[in-house]
Amino acid sequence: MRRGFVHALAWSLATGAAVTLSWWGVHTVMAGTVYDRPRALPITAADVSKPLASSTHAPPRPTPSKSPSPKPTKTPRTPAPAKPSPSNPSPSPTTSGQVKSYDTDGGRAVFDIGESSATLVSATPGAGWSMQVWKTETWIRIEFAAGADRVSVFCTWHDGPPRVEIGNY
Repeated sequence: MRRGFVHALAWSLATGAAVTLSWWGVHTVMAGTVYDRPRALPITAADVSKPLASSTHAPPRPTPSKSPSPKPTKTPRTPAPAKPSPSNPSPSPTTSGQVKSYDTDGGRAVFDIGESSATLVSATPGAGWSMQVWKTETWIRIEFAAGADRVSVFCTWHDGPPRVEIGNY
């Protein structure tokens, strides 16, 4: 009886050690393959009011007019010369500035940079990095952090046109 108990105890300990070792090995391998879901900034009502350029949406197509075509006449007419279209149409007041992307070790920051101000389009941290955003009327700061590593992206326009500075700390 005692011998059976010792065998059962030894088998249980060996099986427990093997399961623990296997779980630890699989967990270590699998932890390196799992990716965090991408995090995006929330869209505020102020961001929605400004349409931005998009590479995924085509501009709306104009609808053809349904005016009746003129009836042909027997006397030949020379067509009037067409008016040339302006080569540089003036931008509409809702046109945004240039959308520029800045890739860093910690992630990506995308700004809509106008002539006298800028807005943050998106900020996405890299794998294993976290992110924090500060905004004021004259600057935007994004800080990507991973452990003791810090990467800051500053966009300022308080004393001139917007400019972007990137710093690793």
